[in-house]
Amino acid sequence: VYWLVHKPRGYLCTNHDPAGRPRAIDLVPHVPQRVFPVGRLDEDSEGLLLLTNDGDLANKLMHPRYGVEKTYLAQVAGKPAREDLEQLLKGVWLSDGHVRARRVRRLKSQGESTWLQIVLSEGKNREVRRMLARLKHKVLRLRRTAIGPVRLDRLPAGKSRPLHSDELTRLRRAAERSGRKEMRPT
Repeated sequence: VYWLVHKPRGYLCTNHDPAGRPRAIDLVPHVPQRVFPVGRLDEDSEGLLLLTNDGDLANKLMHPRYGVEKTYLAQVAGKPAREDLEQLLKGVWLSDGHVRARRVRRLKSQGESTWLQIVLSEGKNREVRRMLARLKHKVLRLRRTAIGPVRLDRLPAGKSRPLHSDELTRLRRAAERSGRKEMRPT
């Protein structure tokens, strides 16, 4: 089974929380199968989350080798300079290695903050937040809007829907296509 969920802030991407905090799977009580989140969005982030019981597809969507793109909207403090955006494309060093964005685009200013669209293909823990922190731009709000070809669109926060068959087909193709590119000898 494959469900698209708009995870609100304050929900965890885990199937068990000893503290009893709200979990993303609590948003799909009507799903009788045991499902788990594909990847993670930290508690302070919101947006597109896939829930499934298909471990093979989940692995392909999460593993960096397959390079499936994830698209985020980030509201950051300040006004990142062009050099900052270029640095995100070149990459920055974090405690767990070198990471870089595939694409970055400035969308608009909002008071003393700026909205950016950032596309990644690795998905390391809190990657967007840590990359921007290295450049001295605190993330105020973070929303994942797409995984591969599947988009959040207008699904309200806290709501869910099953993936449409054409979305599932395109998602599988994206994972296979990305995986083949990454596995070619150079």
